[in-house]
Amino acid sequence: MRISLRLIIPLILGVVLVALLSAYFQVKAEKRARRDDLQQRTKVLADSLAQSVEPLLQKPSRKELQNLVDRLGSRERLAGVVVYDESEQAIAMTAGLADRLAKRPDAVGWAISRNQSVGQFFLLGQTPMHVLAVPLNQDGLVLGALAIFQDASYINAQSARLWRNTFLRVLVETLFIVLVTLLIMRWSFVGPIAKTAQWIRELRAGRPVETRSLPAAGLFRPLAQEVTHLARSLETARAAAEEEARLRAAGESFWTPERLRVHVQTTLREKRLFVVSNREPYMHIRRGKGVEVIVPASGLVTALEPILRACEGTWVAHGAGDADREAVDKQDRLRVPPDEPQYTLRRVWLTKEEEEGYYYGFANEGLWPLCHIAHTRPTFRASDWEYYQQANRKFADALLEEMAGTKEPAVLVQDYHFALLPRILKEQRPDARVAIFWHIPWPNPQAFGICPWQRELLDGLLGADLVGFHIQSHCNYFLDTVESALESRVDWDHFAINQRGHLTRVRPFPISVTISEPAGDSLAKSGAVYLERAALFKQLGVEATFMGVGVDRVDYTKGVLERFRGIERFLEKYPGYRGQFTFVQIGAPSRTHIKRYQDLLGEVESEADRINGRFQRGNWRPIVFVKRHHTHREIDQYYRAADLCMVTSLHDGMNLVAKEFVAAREDEGGTLVLSRFAGASRELRDALLVNPYDVEQLADAIRFALEMDPEEKKARMRRMRHGVREFNIYRWAADLIKELSEIRLDPSTPVKDHQPKP
Repeated sequence: MRISLRLIIPLILGVVLVALLSAYFQVKAEKRARRDDLQQRTKVLADSLAQSVEPLLQKPSRKELQNLVDRLGSRERLAGVVVYDESEQAIAMTAGLADRLAKRPDAVGWAISRNQSVGQFFLLGQTPMHVLAVPLNQDGLVLGALAIFQDASYINAQSARLWRNTFLRVLVETLFIVLVTLLIMRWSFVGPIAKTAQWIRELRAGRPVETRSLPAAGLFRPLAQEVTHLARSLETARAAAEEEARLRAAGESFWTPERLRVHVQTTLREKRLFVVSNREPYMHIRRGKGVEVIVPASGLVTALEPILRACEGTWVAHGAGDADREAVDKQDRLRVPPDEPQYTLRRVWLTKEEEEGYYYGFANEGLWPLCHIAHTRPTFRASDWEYYQQANRKFADALLEEMAGTKEPAVLVQDYHFALLPRILKEQRPDARVAIFWHIPWPNPQAFGICPWQRELLDGLLGADLVGFHIQSHCNYFLDTVESALESRVDWDHFAINQRGHLTRVRPFPISVTISEPAGDSLAKSGAVYLERAALFKQLGVEATFMGVGVDRVDYTKGVLERFRGIERFLEKYPGYRGQFTFVQIGAPSRTHIKRYQDLLGEVESEADRINGRFQRGNWRPIVFVKRHHTHREIDQYYRAADLCMVTSLHDGMNLVAKEFVAAREDEGGTLVLSRFAGASRELRDALLVNPYDVEQLADAIRFALEMDPEEKKARMRRMRHGVREFNIYRWAADLIKELSEIRLDPSTPVKDHQPKP
């Protein structure tokens, strides 16, 4: 009985709803059609009548005009006619209409002011009415308006009658369908389903069950058998999942976004996470007349999004998109990702002067060359330093606003753009756990001493509870720098710094990339996605057999010029590869309005042209320089097709291109030629490690990579892929969060009320 009611009641409600909706839409369509017909007939009448009224407006006597109006008043459904002068005063009106028409319709004023016909439905007392106001013209001048009033009550009456008839008809038909359906369901399904449900209930309770207790109908016997198998399979899967979780907790296994999410929830518990970076994870830009949401190319987004999604965190970043302001609310916030919002993006706005001074000036003309040993002199300007301080305070104010009311928040500050931010945060929120990850190298104390504001930068960094670098040597240099520049106690045994009673840990966290599939998978799986090498060469307009690839921002730290000279020497020493080997350099222009970068771009193009001019023949040339930004999908085509990838950084914190190349080689082919001055060389020991300043070594490494035994090549790549897979970007994020969560805070320091700086 209860099953029947649960079936009957929703079915009846559904039928009633269908009947109501059907009647509603039909009546609405009929009503719209009748209204359109009324307006059309009124328009025809008004146009013909206006031709008769316009000449009478010039006569001083209104008698003929009134007689004309009176003659029209006897028509069916015509409530009356009124003629108005240019001041919207009635000068002729159907008898009887004046008593009912207490107020002039708005349509009259609109018709006179706009010099066009205007229709309007309204209530005249309790009577639905339609008025059409037509402007009256003489020699191009508007002399008044003709208003024709039609009684529209018949439309409502017909609609009510149609509503009733339609609803009753549909209701009778659907009730009959319901009755037949219920009879069929009762006879064929309800009884057997009840027996099947009872059998499943007994099975779930763990009681012994027999197949003869199932419904006799053959339709339900296979269903019961499949449910039994499903129950047993689920139980087995549950046990396997529990075992897998135990093994993952005890050992080192593959890190995934889901594992990172669980790790973050377990580690942070109820604490909220806040991330600060200059680059935002989602950017709104204009595309023609619309706005498009893009994800800027960044390993940070890949690493940090699973964390923020897991704990409903907040990401504070510079709003750099030209349509970013349109997407945020009054507090400059929006929920992201757009398709499935799970965390908050808070955008910070910088003026053009602030961006020039803080980002392009102090950060990229000062700190960037200072920290990279690439023989480019850093430029320090007092005005840039002022903007750097101002931008750090602005980001800090936004972050403190977001953190208001949150107890013991966790904060991850990203990169050299925010060296002052940790100290500002800690002064206002000592209960916050603050980490900063420095994505570029840290130089030796003598090199860092060039900066006029080294003490202020170090003091700002030491406001953090945790300072992270890519490799251990950068941690060592940082401790050396602090020891030589500040009055503080450096604990070399525990790699910590105590300054004014605050302890800062310094740790290496080698950043990495994602690798989607285990080693050994065949390239054939994705062969339909990625073009073959010959197709890529054809696309580039060259003919060659072997391909080398380099992927870099055009930056003086990447050693692109040194790489080209190594290729030139390779072709000199081993002329048999002329016409056979082509190197594709994908170079994304970067910071092009800084003069040093403008000059470098010209140098790279000139060097490629010089070498091509020396060796080029027919449809072959040794270097193809592709000067534009590429998507990850486009770059992966070259990674998968290349015989070798060259990463010849003169100095690099990590260089993820090396790891991206390894991650892309599911076929375990290809060889990595890697600079020993890149942080990645500490992990990718099976790459061919080179000194990018040694042209002879570069040339020999290219030849060795091309002629390496296939089995050795495969073994090297397999070992590198295993390392990248085990120590991927999710593990990097997990280690960083784990280290930060273990920091003990001083509970005696009160939290200050934050007052944003003007």
